[in-house]
Amino acid sequence: MSKITINDFFKKKAENQKITMLTAYDYPFAQIVDEAGIDAILVGDSLAMVVQGLENTLPVTIDEMVYHTRMVSRAVKNAMVIGDMPFLSYQTGIDDAVKNAGLFLKEGGAQAIKLEGGATVIEQIRAITKYDIPVMAHIGLTPQSIYRMGGYKVQGRDEEVAKRLLEDAHAVEEAGAFSIVLEAMPSELVKRITSELKIPTIGIGAGPYCDGQILVLHDLLGLFDRFTPKFVKRYTKLKEEALKAVKAYKEEVEKGIFPSEEHSFR
Repeated sequence: MSKITINDFFKKKAENQKITMLTAYDYPFAQIVDEAGIDAILVGDSLAMVVQGLENTLPVTIDEMVYHTRMVSRAVKNAMVIGDMPFLSYQTGIDDAVKNAGLFLKEGGAQAIKLEGGATVIEQIRAITKYDIPVMAHIGLTPQSIYRMGGYKVQGRDEEVAKRLLEDAHAVEEAGAFSIVLEAMPSELVKRITSELKIPTIGIGAGPYCDGQILVLHDLLGLFDRFTPKFVKRYTKLKEEALKAVKAYKEEVEKGIFPSEEHSFR
């Protein structure tokens, strides 16, 4: 299997084949996701919450994001790796946006970047794509804007916001984005956006009508339990299994069961 590219994204949309995406933040989990045949891995700024234990995504830095992207890229053979641009790595100006986007490719080994925002970031998208860096856009619930939005809330339920989101989707496409994440949006609005855009739509909490789907890996595996959004489906309870294993190890060490002769040298 050859490396997934943006051309594969367009081909899948044209052929009505669903695109699969997950997040990953380190070598072993990226290896698992890649071996499972997932099309693309987003090294999301969600690592601030699920890996670093922070309250939101805002504190994570560009250096930390590139560092984690580099780990993921080492593990991946087939999936497209997409680096997530953190808060204030692109909003502060065109030069910053291009330079920081380039770091994901030059130092992180990514094939594309993602940034949040619609019409407000089209100049950044134009500038980044001008330097042959593929850009995935992201509208709807944008976690870097939680203070303006008043928390993690569904976006686009009222007519005015829905109209703005539709305009944002077209704006980022025209600016050169190769795909767009739609997060926490009503499914009928998402259906319209997906039908009107030529670029693929990737949903998270956006219903079944997108061209593809993404979830945070730690949510899917049951490793992050501080809160569980409605749109998350847990496919296993890995935290519970890991806790059982660690408790068993503790008990065996305390009782002198481990290490046994089997685990000792002569």
